[in-house]
Amino acid sequence: MDLIDLIQWPAMAASLAAAWLVASASERRRAYGFWVFLLSNVLWVVWGVHTSGWALVALQLGLAAMNIRGLKKNDIEGAG
Repeated sequence: MDLIDLIQWPAMAASLAAAWLVASASERRRAYGFWVFLLSNVLWVVWGVHTSGWALVALQLGLAAMNIRGLKKNDIEGAG
């Protein structure tokens, strides 16, 4: 087993932690959640490229775009 194969475990943990944070009523926790989701997107892309999981890579790029949108919306809601 390559060490890069182990990336799937922190990616999974980051995804779960991010989902927990994004569901928070706290704007600050939601913002952290979107950043943690972006970290998980990067980890999943690295693992997906390593395993030639191109559908996973495409999914993570789409989800990263949604997480960036979530960060922006969370910031706008906090400013108003």
